[in-house]
Amino acid sequence: QVQVAESGGGLVQAGASLRLSCAASGRTFSNYAIGWFRQAPGKEREFVATISGSGGFFYYADSVNGRFSISRDNAKNMVYLQVNSLKPEDTAVYYCAAGDKAVSRRHAMYDYWGQGTQVTVSS
Repeated sequence: QVQVAESGGGLVQAGASLRLSCAASGRTFSNYAIGWFRQAPGKEREFVATISGSGGFFYYADSVNGRFSISRDNAKNMVYLQVNSLKPEDTAVYYCAAGDKAVSRRHAMYDYWGQGTQVTVSS
């Protein structure tokens, strides 16, 4: 079992950058794929990015590809989401989630979720 907790959100202007962090507990962190999802007010939760347990495989939603970058440090039980060139439409609560299955854009494939961190982008 693993627990995750997000941090690093904030209020920024369009074009700014943030680094979101996902801290995990558990000795078998490298066994878990980590996904980032986001949910804007009145909208469904959507996939953002995912990374395999080893960190060697990852992919992004089309809407963030080229602007966001996911990475992990298994020695520190951390996953990071570097978010650049932020747009007002990126405003949402960002969640990280852990799953012991293959990487997926489906939120049902992840078993452990954090409470989320708010990212607000002003125009």
